[in-house]
Amino acid sequence: MIGRLSGILLEKNPPQLLVDVGGVGYEVDVSMSTFYNLPGVGEKVVLFTHQAIREDAHLLFGFGNAEERAVFRQLIKITGVGARTALSILSGMSIADLAQAVTLQESGRLMKVPGIGKKTAERLLLELKGKLGADIGAGGAAAAPDSKSDILNALLALGYSDKEALLALKTVPAGATVSDGIKQALKALSKG
Repeated sequence: MIGRLSGILLEKNPPQLLVDVGGVGYEVDVSMSTFYNLPGVGEKVVLFTHQAIREDAHLLFGFGNAEERAVFRQLIKITGVGARTALSILSGMSIADLAQAVTLQESGRLMKVPGIGKKTAERLLLELKGKLGADIGAGGAAAAPDSKSDILNALLALGYSDKEALLALKTVPAGATVSDGIKQALKALSKG
């Protein structure tokens, strides 16, 4: 199993790369989040990889960090989610956004990703709950999950976008009540 590649980036054709490792060129498919953070052609690149061996192909998927690869591996364990769909999810939303959607059980955010329908989104939420949503602390939001959901819903009901509401939610201190959290978030939104 190939777990990591370190070499010279020869070609960038989204979503595929060609990486020269000791004279051997590896074709690697990457998510767009990894693609946007790549160095220029001709420079050294390090990718964490996942190798998928099928009857008709040997495929290599690359990631900028081990966390993204771990989430990819969680996604492909889910029935109906293949490697291409998992890459599409990681291209369409950050790991923190995915964890937030899982924690708050928001299928609508997942359905915005091309190729994800209602049933697949609900299956993702169900199967990732407790595996990925628990990592929400890494995303920077700190209030208790139940009050966080209420605060977020209140901000959305007031007409703020998902992005604005999530950024404001990050300013809410841990253990804040719903009303205090809403006040804090609104204060942060008024400054921005």
